[in-house]
Amino acid sequence: MQVVWSYHRGSRDIEHIGSAHGEAELELLKAAARQRIVAGQGELDLGLEVTGSARRGSGGVPLPITAIRMGALLDALECAYRTLGFDRASGGDEVFAWLVLARIIEPSSKLDSLRVLEEAGVSAPSYATLKRRLPAYAKESWRQQVSAACAAHARLGPASLVLYDVSTLYFEADQGDGFRESGFSEERRLEPQITIGLLAGADGFPLMISAFEGNRAETKTMLPAIEAFMAAHQLPDVTVVADAGMISEANQKAIEAAGLSFILGMNIPHVPYVVKQWQREHPGGQMPDGLILTQPWSAGPKNDRRDQVICYQYRHDRARRTLRGIDEQVKKAEQAVSGKAPVKRNRFIQLSGGTKSVNRELEEKARALAGIKGYADVAVMPGTGWSFLVGPGCWAA
Repeated sequence: MQVVWSYHRGSRDIEHIGSAHGEAELELLKAAARQRIVAGQGELDLGLEVTGSARRGSGGVPLPITAIRMGALLDALECAYRTLGFDRASGGDEVFAWLVLARIIEPSSKLDSLRVLEEAGVSAPSYATLKRRLPAYAKESWRQQVSAACAAHARLGPASLVLYDVSTLYFEADQGDGFRESGFSEERRLEPQITIGLLAGADGFPLMISAFEGNRAETKTMLPAIEAFMAAHQLPDVTVVADAGMISEANQKAIEAAGLSFILGMNIPHVPYVVKQWQREHPGGQMPDGLILTQPWSAGPKNDRRDQVICYQYRHDRARRTLRGIDEQVKKAEQAVSGKAPVKRNRFIQLSGGTKSVNRELEEKARALAGIKGYADVAVMPGTGWSFLVGPGCWAA
């Protein structure tokens, strides 16, 4: 006599009760198995008379369970699905709706999603039906309809802030297929992966997801995602706001070529002219917190770029953190030069032949730039005002 607690795809969780050598022993084992299943749970007396084969001594047997349904959960998820407008965006496609709900109840594969739906009490479609619908879900027009529903729910419009960041999803496969390819992984995985880009509102509400080859650099996903968003919402212009780490030189040229407005963080190799001018006009003075200095940067007749304005901002807190880092690096550089510590990668160590020295000129320049951040700005076109913020951690904002 055995009790089977669960059964799924040939795998069973079984508890052995005992072996019987006669009808009497078998009935005793059945009674022990029923008690083990009930485990002290009482039966609800519905006042029904138990007759015929259902009679078991002085008591009765539980009514058979023919179906279960996660009513409260399904009703809540269906209400949220309709509130977001996905029912209208998908044209009332029930297969798509059940797939979305299944992924929320229990993230799993497409095939296993059918099992999740059945356990939730939903008459799941067949796997063949699911596979027939997948090509429609993969179309760009379908994704744009869903993205438009998300944007409508978020009430996006001019002067809205849109955040963008990327991540990777890996696959348990040995070889790539041109789309799933090995690339840079924050988890240091070697399996094939894909790169996904997420656009979200200022409150973190997702607006659109794009997928790219797993070996494509993160910086090369930004412009295609922005252009797809502009096409979906028929936007004439957006303002790209990004830090220097996310914007490569090729990205900046592509943004220029697309005619988009932008505010881009930039590296400052030398003390800017406007900063030197302020220091000359305020000898020995301390820059006030939040000071912003602007410097026009015209393109010139032989340059393809547009006229820009460079903005330099000073922050006390940024300067404090930067100066503390400079002090620590200079201290390590001095110890390495004096032979008290091994020579490691340090920008303030200057090597000339076999002679080591501390680069005081670079230290002076770094201290002069502490707290100053530069931004390259191209004005937003009148009548627009959409802006994208691009950089690490944006989609978790």
